[in-house]
Amino acid sequence: MSRLRIRPARAGDLERLPDVERSAAERFGEVGLGWVAEAGTLPAYVLRTALGRGTLWVAPDRGDSPAGFLAACELDGALFVIELSVAREHQGRGLGSALLDQAVAHAARAGMAAVTLTTFRDVPWNAPFYARRGFVELDPAALGPGLRARLAAEVAAGHEPGRRCAMARVLAPRGA
Repeated sequence: MSRLRIRPARAGDLERLPDVERSAAERFGEVGLGWVAEAGTLPAYVLRTALGRGTLWVAPDRGDSPAGFLAACELDGALFVIELSVAREHQGRGLGSALLDQAVAHAARAGMAAVTLTTFRDVPWNAPFYARRGFVELDPAALGPGLRARLAAEVAAGHEPGRRCAMARVLAPRGA
């Protein structure tokens, strides 16, 4: 890709997003988490809901097909990143960062206090990636009910509790 472009997702993109997510998840096999790649993709209703709320963005390839996407929703007064995936053949080109920038800009325009997510602490393209983009790990005792429930659901789905964390990128208050 010669230039990065992020656009709102369109209904016609929805059928391609599971392939992007599966491709991105293949990397988890490299760090002993192959079961994550086999766990399946986001349910279609989650993507449709994000599309309807204007919180689903894609990074298109030259043919305008999704090479990456970010789906988000409101949670605990913040914009929560449900999923950020970039197809394996498009990784390392800045698409993930560009998608995050889009989500942060959206949250700031909406007057939200932060962008939040849950991720693996020790996987290089997870918590360390987000930390380089201004996210900080949140103290588990200080989590809102939505983030607490998300982490609990991940543990119930088989994730090791000590490997998962919630992170946030705090946004400047309006008018600051």
